Amino acid sequence: MASFQKSSSNSWFKKIAIFLSVLGPGIIAANADNDAAGIATYTISGARYGYGLLFSLFIITFVLAVTQEMGTRIGVVTGKGLGGVIRERFGLKLTMLAMFFMAIANAGVIIADMAGIAESMELFGISKYIAVPIIVFILWLLLYKGSFKRAEKIFLALSGIYIVYIVTAFYTKPDWGEALTALVKPHLQFDRQYLLTLIALIGTTVTPWGQFFIQSYVVDKGIRLKHYAYERLEIFIGAFITDFFSFFVIVTAANTLFKNNIFVDTASQAALSLTPLAGHYASILFAVGFLNAGIMGASIVTLATAYAICEAFGFESGLDRNRKEAPIFYGIIITLLIGSGLIVLIPGLPLFRIMLLSQGLNGMLLPIILIYAYKIINDKKVMGEYKNSRIANIITLTALGLLVFASILVLISSF
Repeated sequence: MASFQKSSSNSWFKKIAIFLSVLGPGIIAANADNDAAGIATYTISGARYGYGLLFSLFIITFVLAVTQEMGTRIGVVTGKGLGGVIRERFGLKLTMLAMFFMAIANAGVIIADMAGIAESMELFGISKYIAVPIIVFILWLLLYKGSFKRAEKIFLALSGIYIVYIVTAFYTKPDWGEALTALVKPHLQFDRQYLLTLIALIGTTVTPWGQFFIQSYVVDKGIRLKHYAYERLEIFIGAFITDFFSFFVIVTAANTLFKNNIFVDTASQAALSLTPLAGHYASILFAVGFLNAGIMGASIVTLATAYAICEAFGFESGLDRNRKEAPIFYGIIITLLIGSGLIVLIPGLPLFRIMLLSQGLNGMLLPIILIYAYKIINDKKVMGEYKNSRIANIITLTALGLLVFASILVLISSF
């Protein structure tokens, strides 16, 4: 009996150790979707509709989990990033077209995240002309001088900072019963602005660059098939965690801004508005979370872009390689960081329009990338026994249909 208990205990310790060893891709990729633009979107939805859109988090979590699992499985089975698999499966011309639009759309997202960093630092009285160059330098050191393991630890630490939104929500003293009821009780309106906000909530979390990043990340981390079940669990946990934090962002905005008829256009405006409504500490915590979201988004989207382009065209990539081994990879990173930082510093630049344009381009690209992924994951020559089952295809096609519909509407609204 004692021997059995000891064996059972060792088995559980082994499983926990394996899970901890694969920890990273799911949580980091999912939380990075809650970048500065994402936090702004959740804040605006709460300020405009109160708890009315909380039910959408179920849809978002489901779609995010399905799409991220697809990318992860392809990466683990093939040992290649999505860009490389697309090139092999669909040819160079289609790959070049996808990479072109992805690079432009991602540049817009990085600029939006840099703008979020600038806004949040100015809330602390630091000029963007000082803050942005310092942040760009820090991010460069993180991605160039650090190893893969060190960068992963930092990204996981940044993911943990999102907990400030939980604390902020408690500062506002919401009606938790009302909020939890809204989470499971759909509240539908059929006016144009409501539908566009609902679509934006989905579109800000499920992104083309997220598909490239998660697949490249599991390859760079070296996750093998024997540990895939643990990685899939981490993917699902990551999808839940990211929308768990989003829930508290919406609750904070709903319980303060919405109840007091205060409408904001950005998360930084929301942080300022919180001081008289929930206290100075709530405002500071919200601003810290917004800064963290900008840093997380700018670094991860930059890394995702470098991964995707290098893999698509056969260049060396990876954080464990130095600049001599992967010059194109690090060249893309430094170009995106410095370029986006300089653009944000241009006086009078219409950053909101840039954000809309990047959202429109992502809307065009997302269905294409997901259709590529769907075809790849059903190709027995590529996936072998790990291709989708019929039930998995039904679930995937449902999610794809929802995303295609949402992306088309986002594209139309952006223009």
